Order: sequence, then structure tokens, then C-alpha cells
Amino acid sequence: MTRPIGIDLFAGAGGMSLGFEQAGFDVVAAVEIDPIHAAVHSYNFPNCTVIPQSVSSLTADDIREAANIGTRNVDIVFGGAPCQGFSLIGQRALDDPRNSLVKDFVRIVVGLDSSYFVFENVKGITVGKHKQFLAELIEEFQGKGYNVLPWKVLNAANYGVPQERERLILIGGKCGLTLPEYPAPVTRSPRSNLLMDSELPNGPTCQDALGDIPDAEAYEELMEADSAVVQWGKPSSYAKVLRDLVSGSNFYGYKRSWDKNLLTCSLRTNHSELSRTRFASTEMGQIEPTSRFFKLHANGVSNTLRAGTDSARGAFTSPRPIHYKYPRCITVREMLRLHGFPDWFRTHVTKWHGARQVGNAVPPPLARAVAASVIEAIGWEPASPDDTLLLGDEKLLSMDMGQASRYFEINVPIKQRDRKGSPKPKQVMLNLA
Repeated sequence: MTRPIGIDLFAGAGGMSLGFEQAGFDVVAAVEIDPIHAAVHSYNFPNCTVIPQSVSSLTADDIREAANIGTRNVDIVFGGAPCQGFSLIGQRALDDPRNSLVKDFVRIVVGLDSSYFVFENVKGITVGKHKQFLAELIEEFQGKGYNVLPWKVLNAANYGVPQERERLILIGGKCGLTLPEYPAPVTRSPRSNLLMDSELPNGPTCQDALGDIPDAEAYEELMEADSAVVQWGKPSSYAKVLRDLVSGSNFYGYKRSWDKNLLTCSLRTNHSELSRTRFASTEMGQIEPTSRFFKLHANGVSNTLRAGTDSARGAFTSPRPIHYKYPRCITVREMLRLHGFPDWFRTHVTKWHGARQVGNAVPPPLARAVAASVIEAIGWEPASPDDTLLLGDEKLLSMDMGQASRYFEINVPIKQRDRKGSPKPKQVMLNLA
């Protein structure tokens, strides 16, 4: 059985890769400039070629060669290029040097002659001056032979994710092909005023997502390690899917071989007693006044989980919300649950990198919903593959920037923080492994 193939640009740890795989695509290549993220992607997607390079120095032929797909038709290219520029008087926003990666996205989609594309980004580019940028992006694709749907902002909470998270989605297809439709909401978003939401079932809550995960602070080994064998609680229907305890948990993706007794991505945080007291006294669904951390509501959904800044911009960690039950911030595994990642999926062992990898990711259920609409437009009937994948070497999850760069045989691509969080300048990456 030959599945349609996809290519992930700006892949990060792989939220979109997973969603597209679960919808029925084989993601054959993932481009990610950060070698730490690339290593984690390699661990979780051992059958995908990871290209640890900037898209700016890649050609379509480079990607075809690395992925070993020859002249096969590429069914879809997807990704979320960083977008920082604004429209300028007398100058197109798309020509702003800060938006060069978006132009590279267009260049690679066209160079691969991809049947479809999905461009995702933050909601902020749909307002103010950025609207001109989006109009120009659509015009650019139209000039290259693509029909493009009007952009739409989709909320992950409407697609079975216990988190308010809105993303700009733009879908296009080559002229002459059937265009997909944006996926209809399947669950109600607590903050939505859409009339149709009243007809939708409630989505999963924070308690549905986290209730079966034992308290990390009950396990001393999680002070030093990010995993431990634990006693699990009773899972909700939502958690059963993420723990792969029910039929169809993998949707149309590949099964992974993993230890279901192991709690991973759960390195503990050493809060002060004063912080714990403040966290405990904060009402669910409220902001703790001193830290400004949001406390999850057991029967609500999470606020938007954010990534913080990278090492080039000060290496600031975005605050993780406070657990609704325990006087502490949630673990990275609990972030993953609130994002819709299955429990076999792992991030970097450190809280800083792990939280960044989750916060930067598109929730897989949202990506899966978008990808399923493309599958339908292609006219392909998805089926679950028979193969079970062995996850990669666990060493990939603990590499620092230098180790990951050496693993991929590349120069260090970005600034690296020192132990105090200050960035260390490193040389610019020039080579492809």
C-alpha cells in the first residue's frame, strides 16, 4: 500500500508531522535548523529523513535526494515559517528580508511541484499591517499556479484538544485539483461564542488530560531523571487514546514500540515553599498574582502553552501553568497531554528545551483534522499501516547543541546559552549532513 507523501518544513519536534502521519500521510522528510529539535524529531519519527539545515540554503532537489523519493509526486508540503516583517510603504511585505523564510516556503512548494500545501502561523498575522502580508502570500501562490482558500483561524479546543490555542491556517492546491475544505469543529471551545458550538459536545478537560498521571513529586528519581516506572491512575477516554490503551489510538499512523509503564518527560521542578503556598492558595482558573502563572481549572481547558524565547533572544522560559491539584507547575509530560501528544512521544530531557518543543508545536489533533481534509480532497481512502516502529536511540533526547551538531555532522547553527542562560555566539551553519 503506497500512502500519499508529505514534507514538513520548520518541523520542530514534530507536532504537524505527527498529525499528518495520523491522517494517513507518510512524512518522508522534515527540515529543522535547530539540531536539538532535529535530534528529538529523529527519535520520534525513525522512518523520516531529518534535514538539519535552514530552508534558505535548500533546494527542492536537495530534499528529494535526502528523502530518496526520486521523481515521486509530492502530495503535500506543510509548515509554519517564522514571520516577523511588516508591510512597508512602497514595499511589499513579502519582500521584507525578515520574511525571507516565508518566500522560501513558497519556493520549495513550487520547486517540489507539490499538489497541496498547508501554511500555519500565529493568529497575530491576521490583524493590522500583517493582513497585507497574507494577501501578498496568497497572491504569490496564485501566480505560481495554485488555488488558495481564504485563510482561517482554527482553535485547537474545537478539535478535541484541552487547550485554547488559535492558529492561522492557509490551504492551497494546484490549479485543476480539488481544493480541501477547512475541517469543521468537533468539540466545543469554552471561550467560543459561535452559535454552532452549542450543538457540539464538550471537549476534554484538564482533568481528563492529567487525572491519571501520578504526581511527579512522589518519585525521588524524577529529581535527576526525566523518566520513572510509576503507578498509573484511572485514565479518561481522552487519556486512553494517548496511552494507546484502546483500538484505533494511532488513527492512521504507525504504532510505536514503547514501555507503557514508564512516565517520561517529567523532570521535577524545585519550587520554594513560599511559591507552593501561593500556588495552593490560588483558585483554579485564576492568575497567581506574584508569578502571574495561570492555574489550570480541572473542568476547564488550559491557556495557550507558549515556548518562550530561544537562546538567541535570551533563553527565557515561558511559564508553565500551575497544576489544578498539586502546588507546582505542570511537567513537560503534562504539557504534552494538554497538547494532544501520545505518551510514546518524547521531548528533550531538560525542562527548558522540552517546554519549548511543546510550546512551538501545532497540537497533533488540530494538524490531523487539517490533514484529513487534504486526504479527502486527494480522494485517498486512508488505512492503518501494519508496521510497528522502534523509536530512536534515547541519547538523541539528551544532546546539547554541540553534541547534536556533531551527530548530524554540521556546524553549530545558532547561539547556545551558557549555564547562566546567556547566549554564547557560535558560527553560522553552512553545511548539510
